[in-house]
Amino acid sequence: MQLVKAIVRPNKVDDVKEALEKIGVSGMTVTEVRGHGQQKGHTAVYRGKEYNVSLLPKMEVEVVVDDAAVDDAVKAIIQTARTGEIGDGRVFVMPVEQSFRIRTGEQSV
Repeated sequence: MQLVKAIVRPNKVDDVKEALEKIGVSGMTVTEVRGHGQQKGHTAVYRGKEYNVSLLPKMEVEVVVDDAAVDDAVKAIIQTARTGEIGDGRVFVMPVEQSFRIRTGEQSV
């Protein structure tokens, strides 16, 4: 199993969710996060005063998928979340050694 973690634009979350559901990925966790990469933030004006926003709002989508489905999941996320502009996000893939269902104690390997 692999944990696929994607940081995407907030307006792309529903599209990513639908794309993952189409390839059979059912469970996911979505979290509001803030950060920056190459984008480095932007300047905003509030009540006539200019200020620097260095941590931008993003969404983190986490899914655990079988090893055989990792490439399809990553491809679906990238194709769906891409706008071609700086700030589209990032996808990380990490191994998952064990998983336990809290309700039953069932272990997945």
